[in-house]
Amino acid sequence: MENIEITTEYIKLQDLLKFAAAVQTGGEAKVVIQEGGVTVNGEVCTMRGRKIRPGDDVCFDGQHYAVIYADR
Repeated sequence: MENIEITTEYIKLQDLLKFAAAVQTGGEAKVVIQEGGVTVNGEVCTMRGRKIRPGDDVCFDGQHYAVIYADR
């Protein structure tokens, strides 16, 4: 599991995939999300703008990403 640190209240799902370098472009993120290739907290999510908050678990291509707040 890889921790993704954010300094804001949330990060959009498509942005998280780009930030984590799981995909190269926003277009690629859009396609994999809309095709059902991403789960959030164990459920398939097809909404690329879904707000991902600390404590959420995102899984794509066998890799898990946990969102946490960056130390302030």
